[in-house]
Amino acid sequence: MSDATQEPIAEVMPESEPRRGRALAISAATLLILVSVALLLPVPFVKLAPGPTYNVVGEVDGTEVIEISGTQTYPTTGDLDMTTVLESGGPRGGLTFVDAMASWFNSAEAVVPRELIYPDDVTGEDVQTRQAMLFNTSESDAIAAALNYLELPLRTEVVVTAVYSDTPAAENLEPKDQIISIDGVEVTEPKNVKDTVQSNPVGTTFDFSIDRVGEAKSISVKSADNPDKPGTSYIGIGVGMYYAAEFNINFTLQDVGGPSAGLMFSLGIIDKLTPGDLAKSRHIAGTGTMTPDGSVGAIGGIRQKLAGAKDAGAELFLIPTVHCKEAEGFSPEGLTVTPITTLTDAVKAVETWSTGGSVLRCPASAVS
Repeated sequence: MSDATQEPIAEVMPESEPRRGRALAISAATLLILVSVALLLPVPFVKLAPGPTYNVVGEVDGTEVIEISGTQTYPTTGDLDMTTVLESGGPRGGLTFVDAMASWFNSAEAVVPRELIYPDDVTGEDVQTRQAMLFNTSESDAIAAALNYLELPLRTEVVVTAVYSDTPAAENLEPKDQIISIDGVEVTEPKNVKDTVQSNPVGTTFDFSIDRVGEAKSISVKSADNPDKPGTSYIGIGVGMYYAAEFNINFTLQDVGGPSAGLMFSLGIIDKLTPGDLAKSRHIAGTGTMTPDGSVGAIGGIRQKLAGAKDAGAELFLIPTVHCKEAEGFSPEGLTVTPITTLTDAVKAVETWSTGGSVLRCPASAVS
């Protein structure tokens, strides 16, 4: 009996090793698949990378970035580039763990938690609408700063700065519509619009008289209940003051948001409205917010914009002075980075550089 029981055991043992090997191989393959899938799943981060640059005194797809008509303009040469940051990830996901890891090892890119840019209580569309509103405001402030620098007359208009999705105004009003009157009453400041809408019952229909790109229009909008302030009438727009010249200045860029183009827009307007030539065939880039009085302010994504400017071929980069420390160690070789505090600083720096002079550099900038 003992021999009979041992004999089958001796026969089974050699077969168990391949079986165990197959099990290990299957487990390893399964683990590899799971790890591969995990690496490709979206992660809750946003990648910031160098975006495209736009020459504000040039053209995009055959259309001038800054169109000026109704007054004397002058030829320009060279490039005055506004810089941008390209976002990946966002509210709809799409950024994988592999993408995020690769960006952590690329000094020209950055990865930030998604909620810093797209808070959970704010939709992606609302963030994009706000970015568009900031961009429109930067255009307005750029006009004001440039005309104040040139000592030219400036007028103000009450305009729609943003139209939010899924609101009563979404199908009727558009950003940059100038609001002339509501129900026949002249509008002279943004507060007039807010007070008129909120002082009337929910469901009131308002008759807007507007100017849309030089064409007079009558628009009717029926108010709804404000989801953030129940019982209060609202139509879903942002309203602000827009600075304008006595002639036409039109910005044509599409699908760009944020306020950081203000500095370069102001330079572009000045270049087109004055004899001579600022850039003189040189390639200059920059970034910075602009106030109507000509003050240059902080922006985001400075490292990405430095890299984008260099990739585009820029030689000189105009940077808000407050970002010099942040640029330390990230200024590409061959790109001179000069600190700017005012529009006047920027004009002088461009004029000096384009005529072969030396400009002030950020103390931390290791450039040639």
